[in-house]
Amino acid sequence: QVQLEESGGGAVQAGGSLRLSCAASGSIFSINLMRWYRQAPGKQRELVAIISSGGTTNYVDSVKGRFTISRDNAKNTVYLQMSSLKPEDTAVYYCNADVKVAASVGWSAYWGQGTQVTVSS
Repeated sequence: QVQLEESGGGAVQAGGSLRLSCAASGSIFSINLMRWYRQAPGKQRELVAIISSGGTTNYVDSVKGRFTISRDNAKNTVYLQMSSLKPEDTAVYYCNADVKVAASVGWSAYWGQGTQVTVSS
């Protein structure tokens, strides 16, 4: 079994910064794409940032220039550095990863439990 555990959420004033971490643990053979999603109250979950195993990144337009996704493959960990935070960034942030538990097994998607980010004006 594979577990993803997020940390680093909290409350911050507008213009501030937070760094989220998500560590994958368990029976892991390989991790491909890793992603950060967020879900604000009353809204659909949206993809915020994605990073490949080789480090290629992509972002939703609303966070470009403010958020940076990175990963440490040796630690099976993905990060989201968030700067210049705005009240509209307030949401529960979830990490997601495509994982193989063995070479002969296909990719499966796993989710973390979510971490709350609250930005006050």
